Amino acid sequence: MQFSENSRVWVYQANRKLTDNEVGEIKVLLDNFTTGWTAHNNQLKATAEVRYNRFLILIVDESQAGASGCSIDKSVHFMQQIESHFKINLFDRFNLAYREGNEVLSAPRHEFEEKLKQRDINTNTIVFNNMVQNLSELNSKWEVPFKDSWHIQLFGNLVA
Repeated sequence: MQFSENSRVWVYQANRKLTDNEVGEIKVLLDNFTTGWTAHNNQLKATAEVRYNRFLILIVDESQAGASGCSIDKSVHFMQQIESHFKINLFDRFNLAYREGNEVLSAPRHEFEEKLKQRDINTNTIVFNNMVQNLSELNSKWEVPFKDSWHIQLFGNLVA
């Protein structure tokens, strides 16, 4: 199924790496959710994926039906159920993800700041911008060097 570059995107980041078994189970749940996801009784053209055993991504192509407040509420409720079932946190916006070599790690804000001070994270470290709004941004602005991300505005005083 093709999705427009303007398709809306929601990125949920787990506070820990998910096991392969958890990812398999979550993919089934995501598929079941997106195939039944509606807005005002209209089927949404939606899909979902799990990336790096850490990010749950919902995508809605609004060319046939737009996501409404109620349908977005349904997705939030669904993600809360996943949180509860898998004992993870998907809503902590200050649990910041970054790459260390080929591995994707995350740290709470205070730990992330400490890693900056210790130079474990620098301006070239790849960070994840989970605030992307559409598929185009997901593909081009989601994984970016720290210096090109919103993180620099918040933490720029900690890097040389």
